[in-house]
Amino acid sequence: MDEKQDTGANVEELRRLIDHHNYRYYALDQPEISDSEYDRLFAELVRLENENPELITPDSPTQRVGFAPIEKFLPFPHEMPLLSLENATTEKDVIEFEARIRRHLGYEGPIEYVAEPKMDGLAVEMVYENGVFSGAGTRGDGFTGEDVTVNVRTIRSVPLRLRAERRNPPLPARIAIRCEVFIEKKDFEALNETRARASEPLFANPRNAAAGSLRQLDPSVTATRPLRAFFYGVGVLEGRQFETQWETLNALKLWGLPVNPRSTICSSIGEAIDFYNQLAEEREKLPYEIDGMVIKVNRLDWQSELGEKSRSPRWAIAFKFNPDEAQTHVLDIRVQVGRTGILTPVAFLNPVLVGGVTVKRATLHNMDEIERKGICIGDAVMVHRAGDVIPEVSEVLKSRRTGDERPFRMPSACPSCGGEVVRLPDEAFHRCLNLNCPAQVKASIVHFASRDAMNIEGLGHKIVSRFIDENIISSVPDLYTLRKEDLEHLPGFGEKSASNLLDSIEGSKETTLSRFLHALGVSHVGSHLAELLASHFKSLDALRSASVAQLQEIAGIGEKVAYAVNSYFANPANSQLIDDLLSFGFRLKIPQPSGPVDGSFWMDKTVVFTGALSSLPRPEAARVVALRGARVTDSVSKNTDIVIAGKDPGAKLAKAEKLGVRIMNEEEFARMLDE
Repeated sequence: MDEKQDTGANVEELRRLIDHHNYRYYALDQPEISDSEYDRLFAELVRLENENPELITPDSPTQRVGFAPIEKFLPFPHEMPLLSLENATTEKDVIEFEARIRRHLGYEGPIEYVAEPKMDGLAVEMVYENGVFSGAGTRGDGFTGEDVTVNVRTIRSVPLRLRAERRNPPLPARIAIRCEVFIEKKDFEALNETRARASEPLFANPRNAAAGSLRQLDPSVTATRPLRAFFYGVGVLEGRQFETQWETLNALKLWGLPVNPRSTICSSIGEAIDFYNQLAEEREKLPYEIDGMVIKVNRLDWQSELGEKSRSPRWAIAFKFNPDEAQTHVLDIRVQVGRTGILTPVAFLNPVLVGGVTVKRATLHNMDEIERKGICIGDAVMVHRAGDVIPEVSEVLKSRRTGDERPFRMPSACPSCGGEVVRLPDEAFHRCLNLNCPAQVKASIVHFASRDAMNIEGLGHKIVSRFIDENIISSVPDLYTLRKEDLEHLPGFGEKSASNLLDSIEGSKETTLSRFLHALGVSHVGSHLAELLASHFKSLDALRSASVAQLQEIAGIGEKVAYAVNSYFANPANSQLIDDLLSFGFRLKIPQPSGPVDGSFWMDKTVVFTGALSSLPRPEAARVVALRGARVTDSVSKNTDIVIAGKDPGAKLAKAEKLGVRIMNEEEFARMLDE
């Protein structure tokens, strides 16, 4: 054998070894060698192929990167529709699912099912011809997706050639295999940490990270992302047949394709429901996110006989977890000090996906709430997102206690300044009485600069904390005395970033009376009440001199709020703060009369917002429709007229669909505002 043949044999052996170790790592989760040893094999293959480019083949493990960026994704037609699944949310739904199957089959005997964790990722179809990977596409509308072939080739858990061994099922001439592409929790956290250090936008959750990574126009970017895949089914199949779903999963695994190891065969629907409950308990411990369980009739001939409805198969159902609620553990309870001195206990949680968002913390409100629910450090708890936004602990799973849990005690000294902490007789919360407490000062400045107030870009909590800690500022008015030379020496600031921040601070002087009032942080006065006060009094001087009785004349302002507003402006320190700010040349726009117009589309409509709007902040959108006569509420009910859905809507959207409530996307919402 000559030298060239020796090199070719070495290359083939290295490819075989690398494919073998990929199979052990990704398909079996049983690695045989260390990462460094694997990297050594891969580096040697790269070296030999670089020296002998004629030996490179399309299915070589080295051919996962290096593709040129594309201009756009081409369409990827699915020869067999990649359908979505009907959802079940209760055991009753699942039992009715089996009843429909029995009626359709005319069969009363035992029915076997396969239960598979429902991955919270991105559905993709991958095609192999004679065992070699040839193409991949996203679900799209179920009939045509986007061609992501070059990006899928970068995913190391996806074999470029199926394993054809004697003990394995024969490879089909052509097969289209369905899978879910995802990112594991730990990889998601690491990815976001890297993006944070690079000042890049963070991904909201692992699913968004996976979808965004797979849909990169530059495959070299996809190659840097920790994507994985679990395979779960077959579309087109030429050259062989299977009899059951379980046989299909086993064949996929033997061919080297990763299959979720928690998939199981169930002899009855009751056994499938038991497995669902078991999965719900194990959910937080899994290395990846799941949002339920898929139940499939095992026999493929029965699947064929049952067929499909317009958009979903009759032989499978997705038994979903409650999208607003998930189980996790309380790792610690710490206290945060707000701008009014209130100490709020916060639960630090084992990260868990709730309503499409990874939740790491949940408010515990106050000591009364902790004692009422019996929350201890170390408890297993259920967490839900109140109003689809704020995470809360809804229930303690006391049956899962081990005896190692610890009760929480409110500190007697402020964790920020060491000052006295008291609980006044008529209040439900503990408060730090030191008005110069650094935590209160920081929070008040952050609130002043927030988007719904002065909208000073670049002045978030980290920057404000640094300014306070390094004695650059000590109060809100100090913002307007900042100079470029105060900032340029700070880490992370250069001439351009310093100029941008100073420009934003200067621009904030041109604002509306309502934004200025909201920024002051008057107790009980949020953006909506600030709008009412500005619209009614039409000048800051008139508001500052208003009596409690005059304030109560405004619809929507009761005695408690009226006293709070009156007391704020009567306080000499607050008056001095306002005068100091006005001395810097603030120009407060006085609102024009803007009451609801009779006959407006929005008049008397009950409106709910869900998801993020790109054109304007949700509080601003809520104010706009309220000024046109709408009632904005936080929850969807049969009395809701319209749900406005932005990007990544929560469970409100599903509830609206179920109740038949009208749903507007952002484009339609903007058009109706214009009209």
